[in-house]
Amino acid sequence: MYAERASRLRGAVVWCRDLPGPAPGGGDSRDESGGARGAVLPDGCMDLLWTEGRLLVAGPDTRPFVPDEVPGGWAGVRFFPGTAPAYLGVPANELRDQRVELTELWPASEVRRLTARIDAAADPVDALEEVALLRAADADPPDPLLREVVAALDAGRPVAETADELGLGARQLHRRSLAAFGYGPKTLARVLRLQRALGLARDGVPFAETALRAGFADQAHLARDVRELAGATLGELVGHR
Repeated sequence: MYAERASRLRGAVVWCRDLPGPAPGGGDSRDESGGARGAVLPDGCMDLLWTEGRLLVAGPDTRPFVPDEVPGGWAGVRFFPGTAPAYLGVPANELRDQRVELTELWPASEVRRLTARIDAAADPVDALEEVALLRAADADPPDPLLREVVAALDAGRPVAETADELGLGARQLHRRSLAAFGYGPKTLARVLRLQRALGLARDGVPFAETALRAGFADQAHLARDVRELAGATLGELVGHR
């Protein structure tokens, strides 16, 4: 079972899947993938992950990812798009479509200490969140302009218009997007549009209406993008067989 709640870290979400004990609370329980075959779908985010004895970072996805099944399950802190690189100290594009051991990014001795601390905690989900909070407190805050980029693209604004509104050249926006989101603004816009479509379809909106409200040209465009980014049909993802 998957459960999540809002984190004390602004914009982040704390989640767990199949961990013993109480769920994080406050969030709706659902399959982590939100989709078919247990895959985690692109959402523009990066995660700090814990499973017993290991800490990892999940980079930004451009395709579905099927997580390993491990005894006890997983816990994670999912960062708002564009914020994780400031906290973790690595450009997002270096981790695109990867799951990387935290020892590859932080000193091994520190990671071992943190892993042991979370392993021994009565509530490892809360302990993992505390690690993220302490790390964020010691890091420079993410560039606030990145939230404006996400808000504009999630509202369906074209990339060129977004760059103009924020006073950025197209190349500058692309370069900053690579470091912050792991890919260019056009890919980020596609990923955010996918998530809008999934939210609408899960709420029971007919697929043709979902396509138009989410910003696709038509239902065929929606079907192509969902297949390319999620590796399944929209019907499979929302349980309409």
